[in-house]
Amino acid sequence: MRSQWIERFFLLLLCAAYLQGGINKLMDFNSAIGEMQHFGLSPAAPLAALVIALELGSSVAIIAGVYRWLGAGFLGVFTLMASFVANRFWEMGGQERFMAANSFFEHVGLTGAFLLVAWLDLKKGSNGTR
Repeated sequence: MRSQWIERFFLLLLCAAYLQGGINKLMDFNSAIGEMQHFGLSPAAPLAALVIALELGSSVAIIAGVYRWLGAGFLGVFTLMASFVANRFWEMGGQERFMAANSFFEHVGLTGAFLLVAWLDLKKGSNGTR
């Protein structure tokens, strides 16, 4: 019983940025739309809604253990794709390049963590719920 709570706490930590981001976007949808526009993504409003649903739904799935492999796979792919959109360090120079490269590779690490969670869940034989 105790190890189940520890596992869920660690999964909560892994998903914390996505829960916070999804809630913030939900509470200030106009800023979420602005974020999509900032990165040149359109149609901005439907994409913002999709990101909110993805961040919150996938995080809940991971923490609850309901289709954990699917939620982790979604967040892994989403994180990698978002890194290529938001952290294009190869187009930058100087300090800006340094900071964007660090952020890019931190997100690559998060991608690996989510894909590992998905793989371990599938390897465990999970078919939806634990």
